[in-house]
Amino acid sequence: MKKGICAALALCSVVGASAAQAGGEEPWTLRLGIHNVAPESDNGKLAGGAFRASLSDNARPSGSIEYLFTPNLGVDLLAAWPFTHTLDLNGVRAAKFKQLPPTLGVNWHFMPDATWSPFVGAGINFTKVFDEKTSGPLAGTDLSIGDSWGAAAHFGIDVHVDPRWLVTIDARWIDIEATVRVNGSRVGTVSVDPWVYGVSAGYRF
Repeated sequence: MKKGICAALALCSVVGASAAQAGGEEPWTLRLGIHNVAPESDNGKLAGGAFRASLSDNARPSGSIEYLFTPNLGVDLLAAWPFTHTLDLNGVRAAKFKQLPPTLGVNWHFMPDATWSPFVGAGINFTKVFDEKTSGPLAGTDLSIGDSWGAAAHFGIDVHVDPRWLVTIDARWIDIEATVRVNGSRVGTVSVDPWVYGVSAGYRF
């Protein structure tokens, strides 16, 4: 994970160094849409392997802002309404929590002037976990799920409706690992590593 973060930061610094030339008359793109966070199927084991953790998917409204330094190269920031996930232990509902995953990244647009314009990107994610509530086997305990820093990969396609309006279909893979504590004692790490995929309407200005 540390190598991924270092690579993402290095990539962002390259973009900063190349910021001398703006990308066209409308360098900004604002996107509003909906994204679904789908954690990987195996989220790890807690309490020395006694409990198998499983996290639910969740979809929420999302938004992003991208600035094009050149027609091909841009930097974007993804934000969203807080996602809500449930945590099952050995198939039994044990907790619910919310998280915010702002993600900063660099995108390369292969054919920026084409109607169908694919892109790939890489960046860094910070996931803030809050509002943990317990039930079932964890009812009455003090549950704490830690925040996470990790690398992120991004790819998708822009469909240009006209020079200013576009539709974006995209997906991100994010490296998220969170420390779990119950009544102050560490009981393990949850591996989330979700795919985040969605669709947005965009406007260039």
